[in-house]
Amino acid sequence: MISIRGTIEIFKKEMNTYFVSPIAYIVIALFVAVTAFIFFFLQYFFYHNQASMRDFFVFLPLMFCFVAPAITMHLFSEEVSAGSYEMLLTMPITFLDIVIGKFLAAVGLLAICLAPTLSYAVFIAFLGKLDWGPVIAGYFGSLLLGSAYCAIGLFASSLTKNQIISFLFGWFICFVLYLFDKIFPYIPQFLGYFFQYIGTDYHFQSIAKGVVDTRAFIYFISVSFVALLGTKLVMEEKK
Repeated sequence: MISIRGTIEIFKKEMNTYFVSPIAYIVIALFVAVTAFIFFFLQYFFYHNQASMRDFFVFLPLMFCFVAPAITMHLFSEEVSAGSYEMLLTMPITFLDIVIGKFLAAVGLLAICLAPTLSYAVFIAFLGKLDWGPVIAGYFGSLLLGSAYCAIGLFASSLTKNQIISFLFGWFICFVLYLFDKIFPYIPQFLGYFFQYIGTDYHFQSIAKGVVDTRAFIYFISVSFVALLGTKLVMEEKK
């Protein structure tokens, strides 16, 4: 069973850890700077002369492949290597409280990274008539995608004491899932539909277009659930 109080305590602990060190500030600053540079300059936003956030959501999943593992790589790896995980288990909380609390903290930081990019939409709205429907859908899809990637990153962190290995393993899983629907034109059609369906970007882009698709919602929830369950089982074994 999950304890709401225990989960909140873990969430607060991890958020404090993020912001008492330079980690959160560095990740947020880099994310905003890189996304702004890619969106406005590398993708020639001013050249296209269109009031749209579409191009922003095109490259965002690839950015998340790096950001989510970077946010989560220390969450279990550092605790296990430092020996503080054993102390954590002496608290009146369950494994599920620990996993969910850390997961929510990672998603919270990812949401904070996304928040400044809303200024891009406001800026574009001043330049032209922006359709806010796909923008809102895109940010909703971004949180779903980010949650799935954070869950995967948390699972990778539970497997090793080394944070670098944790980051690389988390990045690899996220990147492979991102690439799945990209190989659709190069394989037999019956296999192509399968790989397309399990690709994260396929589901994300359908939401970013403003299409309400319950399959995409179920997909991201399922990926998060499986990854978090795997994390819980791994950490129970390590006890």
